[in-house]
Amino acid sequence: MHRRPQRPHRTPRRGSTMPSNAEFTALTGPFRPELLAHCYRILGSIHDAEDLVQETYLRAWRAFDGFEGRSSVRRWLYRIATMACLTALETRRRRPLPSGLGAPSDDHQVAVAPREPAVKWLQPAPDARFGADDPAAVVAARTGVRLAFIAALQYLSARQRAVLTLRDVLGFRTAEVAEILDTTIAAVDSALRRARARLADAGPVADDLAEPDEQIRRGLIDDYVDAFTRADPDALVDLLRADVEMEMPPTPTWFTGRHAVLGFLSARVLRPDLWRMTPTRANGQPAVIVHHHTGNGRYEPYGIQVLTLSGYRIARITAFNDPTLVATFTAHPLEVR
Repeated sequence: MHRRPQRPHRTPRRGSTMPSNAEFTALTGPFRPELLAHCYRILGSIHDAEDLVQETYLRAWRAFDGFEGRSSVRRWLYRIATMACLTALETRRRRPLPSGLGAPSDDHQVAVAPREPAVKWLQPAPDARFGADDPAAVVAARTGVRLAFIAALQYLSARQRAVLTLRDVLGFRTAEVAEILDTTIAAVDSALRRARARLADAGPVADDLAEPDEQIRRGLIDDYVDAFTRADPDALVDLLRADVEMEMPPTPTWFTGRHAVLGFLSARVLRPDLWRMTPTRANGQPAVIVHHHTGNGRYEPYGIQVLTLSGYRIARITAFNDPTLVATFTAHPLEVR
């Protein structure tokens, strides 16, 4: 992947007075979206990533007077953010998807396992949080956030995740990664080899899939929303690949094949006027914000569905049935054209 061009920056000197809020924001603020994406890649949780970015900026503010400009402001911020993420992961397990815990079912009549709220599941991330006025920042933030890639990163150790994302996603040189992680070039090379091998074992996680053009993509999503909200499984048939998969964290059970997915939806999910869905973008992919009719005339937050497209059909539905995620998407709405 291409390296992001460095921005010009002012070099603070040791012993200088603390910068004003405006000066600090001007120097560090433009990097916030890409730092959020970086923390999200490592942590697998947009909520945790937001907290760690806040902590990064607090630490940067406190340490700014001692920053001597030996590296760029950007690389200095990445060092603070990465080390904060690694410290946080010392007490946290990987965040899985149901597909990372067990085999799928091709029978929609199978007993669906109860929800597992105790599991810290992988979370989707809204594209709107990775936007910025600087096009270079948008590219840096939105690169390497496809859902399959984030899920695959969870199989790596915390340090391997950091090395691989810094080196292969963000394009830092090996020596720069060693500086960020306060380690040796040999250690970075070793961790990178292991990370790449482990990622290859996890299966194909290409960052760019063969999605249709924007007009066809939008038509496909509109048709999906229409069929889902009208509770019309027949209309869904032409939208789903024959080998479509569907998973629904925090429910461990997941399904493979159009017959199983449509059978499950028809029997247990699709009801007229039960769902309200709003198109959006998550993880660089089409997604929908889902609200659920509660029976008292109101629609309450229900979750986020992220759709993986292949060609002109939907290859995977990842339904994150977590109401707390809805606020993350609606607080920063993204216009979907």
